[in-house]
Amino acid sequence: MNGDVNGEAGHGSESGAVVLRRAAAADARAAADVWLRSFAAALPTVARPHSDPEVRAYFRQVVVPRHETWVAEGAGGAVVGVMVLEDEELAQLYLAPEQRGRGIGGRFVALAKERRAGGLSLWTFRANGPARRFYERHGFTPVEWTDGARNEEREPDVRYVWRP
Repeated sequence: MNGDVNGEAGHGSESGAVVLRRAAAADARAAADVWLRSFAAALPTVARPHSDPEVRAYFRQVVVPRHETWVAEGAGGAVVGVMVLEDEELAQLYLAPEQRGRGIGGRFVALAKERRAGGLSLWTFRANGPARRFYERHGFTPVEWTDGARNEEREPDVRYVWRP
């Protein structure tokens, strides 16, 4: 999956007409909404420290303009996934709940590995078993476990790394 000069990562047979592309300022709200829906579905017991409007403002003011942000665009131009790379960290990867299991997450990880060929790290909550299994299937190894004291949610987490 190669990104071209337009920032598109192409199509994949597993995910139909979904295209991965660099996010534009106009995508910030839709990307935040994917994040909100995904977080609520995957982590219903984890308390969010920020309101929906605060999350949307963060995506609009910080995430999209300051970090390498990619979206998965589905039928009709709807944003159905978001991935954020910050330096060598896969900082965020969220899919609309109805899009899980369609290969989009794997395409995002392949793109992240291509963009950060020297290696990647990421954090995920220990309670998120499906995410942990997903990252392990994609070659990430757990290297650090915390009690959550350093994250805003105060939720135990685990740091993963991938090295080529």
